[in-house]
Amino acid sequence: MQPFLKWAGGKRQLLPFLRRYTPQSYRSYYEPFIGAGAMLLDLAPSKAIVNDANSELINCYQVIKEQPVRLLEELAKHENTKEHFYSVREWDRQSNYGRLGAVKKAARIIYLNKTCYNGLFRVNQKGHFNVPFGKYKNPRMADAESIKALSAYFNDNDVTFINGDFEAAAKTAGKGDFVYFDPPYDPLNETSSFTSYHQNHFGKDAQKRLFKLYDKLAKKGCHVMLSNSSTDFIKDLYKDYHILTIPATRSINSVASKRGKVNEFLILNYAPGEGL
Repeated sequence: MQPFLKWAGGKRQLLPFLRRYTPQSYRSYYEPFIGAGAMLLDLAPSKAIVNDANSELINCYQVIKEQPVRLLEELAKHENTKEHFYSVREWDRQSNYGRLGAVKKAARIIYLNKTCYNGLFRVNQKGHFNVPFGKYKNPRMADAESIKALSAYFNDNDVTFINGDFEAAAKTAGKGDFVYFDPPYDPLNETSSFTSYHQNHFGKDAQKRLFKLYDKLAKKGCHVMLSNSSTDFIKDLYKDYHILTIPATRSINSVASKRGKVNEFLILNYAPGEGL
């Protein structure tokens, strides 16, 4: 199974490292910042509780689970033209957008993601999608095989989708559960921040609140793994835990020269190799 969206901070490229440090056994899997879901789909746990603050994203997951055929039919209606792209992008500026059906909303997000510049999902302070047209010759807007495989996995297993706060999403996690956090990253510098996948900024206070939750779950006996940028701020927050430095590739940046290799932190509350 593959993610159905391209997502800033997506973890597909880092899966070899994440697998290496994933506990061999655990009860339930929790992922409070699901994003494109690369980790979830790689592990394919039989019981999972996943969450994201982005309501458009969670709607996509729900539609894939419940109405995959209708979603594919709706995606087939969209055209890879500049005129159609900007017309569809404007939908969330219209007063009746809230009354648009779940399937049409999901198809819109997938279409925009596949045809916008660099495959970004980015919104402004009003929550309006604002990425320009990507000018791709032949984007694959509807991958029927992938959508149906995802739907089958979600329905054949106990996978719960939540649209809310990360702290609330992990409130039922307990001893023996595995919790993976992949939050919006602490920026490496003042100009590198990308936290606008929804309109609520994820700043230093949110990072501190996340650390308190991490610490609480660790004390409850959960296996906890967290990805974040390799900043002094993050290193100091998690100084009492195992901090691993892993190489990553930044593939999303409006300036091509700023894409490339960068180190990230992988933070564990259990010793690397423990129970693997």
